[in-house]
Amino acid sequence: MRFASLPDATKSRAIRQAKGPVAILIAEDDAAIPETLQHLRQIGCATLILAAPVDLAIPDGLPEDVLRIDHKTRGPNITPTIVNPLVAALPEKTWVTYGYNAEFLFYPFSETRSLGEMLAFHTEERRFGMLTYVIDAYAADLYAAPNAVSLTDAHFDRSGYYAHARQTPDGAKKDRQIDVFGGLRWRFEDHIPEPRRRIDRIALVRTEKGLTLNDDHTWSDPERNTFACPWHNNLTAALVSFRAAKALKTNPASRYDIDTFHWHNSTRFEWRAQQLLNLGLIEPGQWF
Repeated sequence: MRFASLPDATKSRAIRQAKGPVAILIAEDDAAIPETLQHLRQIGCATLILAAPVDLAIPDGLPEDVLRIDHKTRGPNITPTIVNPLVAALPEKTWVTYGYNAEFLFYPFSETRSLGEMLAFHTEERRFGMLTYVIDAYAADLYAAPNAVSLTDAHFDRSGYYAHARQTPDGAKKDRQIDVFGGLRWRFEDHIPEPRRRIDRIALVRTEKGLTLNDDHTWSDPERNTFACPWHNNLTAALVSFRAAKALKTNPASRYDIDTFHWHNSTRFEWRAQQLLNLGLIEPGQWF
């Protein structure tokens, strides 16, 4: 199903009665769109929504049940203009994940447990948002993959991540909120604007009336921006993402300065959550 505009989509029964978990995929280019949608389907997303420019051709086409919305996907503050109307239109208490093409969601034990099972447990713990870390992925050979995207030769940094307590404008620490850094945004920070260097994102959230996404990937409800509840640690997830690598290799200001992303802390991605668990990049909390 294809909608000519976002307002047309948000008025439709397909959105207003959508079954969760719902995935909102924002296509900035044509890289790995079918593969990203397939991954979202495999982990258990019941409804797939794709926002893409009207003139973007999708390699190999789209499955019939994908809801495509013609919409601009590049520009300042563009993500909230897509996500917020959809979150408002979806049924309340629906779990939503949002991300971009060539980003792949992994959570503890995702090889054997569905996203819905994991979110049901998270809901029982009275948690309505989940912290996800954006783990920058990149092709080891940039001559073979000029846009830095290779699903068969994907690598990421196994170390080099750190976090700071998030602060209010007057310097006070926010309760259970952190700013996280690392990956390509840390190693190539000279090419990344400071507001875009963080790798924390609340990419899983349960809808609620009045809930809105901010441009910095935080939500209007402060509790949804926390990494854990007050009494114990909770689940966290990861988005293995080629987005930063793509940007660095396609932006004229950086493409000629980078011959490789590979360094001594690079490791091949095995496409399984257990690898991320072993490295401490995602957290199972009390879910065993």
